[in-house]
Amino acid sequence: MARRLTQRGRERRQQLMDYAARRFAENGYHPTSVAEIVQGLGVGKGVFYWYFDSKEQLFLEILRDAQQDLRRAQQQAIADAQDPVRKIELGLRASMRWSAEHRDVNKLIQFAATEDRFAPALRRGQDVAVGDITKIVKEAIAQGEIRDSDPLMLAHAILGVTAQLARVFVHEQGADPEEVADAAVAFVLKGLGALDRSRGV
Repeated sequence: MARRLTQRGRERRQQLMDYAARRFAENGYHPTSVAEIVQGLGVGKGVFYWYFDSKEQLFLEILRDAQQDLRRAQQQAIADAQDPVRKIELGLRASMRWSAEHRDVNKLIQFAATEDRFAPALRRGQDVAVGDITKIVKEAIAQGEIRDSDPLMLAHAILGVTAQLARVFVHEQGADPEEVADAAVAFVLKGLGALDRSRGV
């Protein structure tokens, strides 16, 4: 449902999404009801259904907004970089910081991957991320910055390493995201061959 919203309306909609994301992360998607969300905010169900058709649509909007926000953070981080290898590093570090700052949303992303109704939307966002990384990897290969290999495979590897290290070390073990980012950057750049250029590897 697309509505023209005033500034106040956009703020109310965002308030609903932020509160719902916290409740979903704390209690789970299925146990959390629309009634609980509106009661927690002190508004009526009519307010909820003005902005969202259903709890499912609300969850999908939370996912979509999160993926767009992460992409903005990555693009801002690499905006001034010229070297493609540096772009890979800065984008990875931005991803790790964003992940650490959005723990509730990361729980929802992990849940969405297990649900047939949400997994396609999650994959669409991941496809955009892979496309962004692939473009930079191709640029790095063309400039001889990294070894010539399948750009798509390398993009998936970068995304996979970043997500796995964030999940295990940042979210499950509470490690410093900057230290985890250091390890991820070292591993990724080594794997791309970016650290071995002086030795001709």
